[in-house]
Amino acid sequence: MTHVRLSHVSKTFTRGRDGGRVVALDDVSLDVAEGEVFGIIGHSGAGKSTLIRLINGLESPTSGQVFVGDHEIGALPERDRRGLRRDIGMIFQQFNLFRSRTVAGNVAYPLKVAGIGRAERDRRVARLLDFVGLLDRAHDHPEQLSGGQKQRVGIARALATEPSLLLADEATSALDPKTTAEVLALLGRVNRELGVTIVLITHELDVIRAVADRVAVMDGGRIAESGTLYDVFAHPKSAATADFVRGALRDRPSPETLARLRHTHGGRIVTVAIRDRTGFQTALARTFLEHQVAAGIIYGGISELQERAVGSLTFELTGPDEGIDAALAALRADGVDLTEENG
Repeated sequence: MTHVRLSHVSKTFTRGRDGGRVVALDDVSLDVAEGEVFGIIGHSGAGKSTLIRLINGLESPTSGQVFVGDHEIGALPERDRRGLRRDIGMIFQQFNLFRSRTVAGNVAYPLKVAGIGRAERDRRVARLLDFVGLLDRAHDHPEQLSGGQKQRVGIARALATEPSLLLADEATSALDPKTTAEVLALLGRVNRELGVTIVLITHELDVIRAVADRVAVMDGGRIAESGTLYDVFAHPKSAATADFVRGALRDRPSPETLARLRHTHGGRIVTVAIRDRTGFQTALARTFLEHQVAAGIIYGGISELQERAVGSLTFELTGPDEGIDAALAALRADGVDLTEENG
């Protein structure tokens, strides 16, 4: 069942005094299934935060439609939008906690605004702080907490009204790697144990691959490609996706590294994309051997996406040119993605 749907959505802003137009989103369509973690990745200015503001009804599209559940947000009066927002939790990069309130007071705040009685507020606050591992810090103030603890409070606060949808806007960008991993593990628990649908906005592939089921890559206000995490990043079709893969996996040599490899290795240099297929690397070695080609690994890296191998290996191939040509032709015929790097 679809939880969030954007249909041909565009958003244009008027720029400053000159009245120029800035296109933040351009004909964006995507579906987020109920109960999944959906990642949206893109560099700064790609339109990610604008998209989040459309989903929670803080902005209206210039054209197109945004649905949350059965509700088209643009068709709702503001009073009904406010009601819908209670079913949407938000967590932010800079935590946005009230410094004057205790940890418990921060989590209780949206419940007080929603008119929830004191006894029920106290019950939910205690349950949520226990869930995020901060029940013993209930009476502390935000300045007494680490960054990771502040974000845990932010997650507890976002869950206070028992939303079915959680929007996370660069929620780990201000955290160190260890704390990021802990917060992402907590979001995974929120999804699995509470059944909350999560839309995760980030510019970091490591964040997406830690928790997301599916992903959309944004570039220049458009969806460059989308699909399962493995399909998108193991076989990138767009330049934007390939850029994220290179930056995160570091499995392909940079132009500078490639120049060095060409200088130090006299054979033909070929980069082969690793396929998630049983016996793939054995079959690769057998093909080279059958054509009397010696293959030495000189660069590469193999990682894991959704428990499947992804990455590439760069080989120096030596032997008769006709043998190398035949081996590469055989690999291509078998559907192997390879690039000759000799220039």
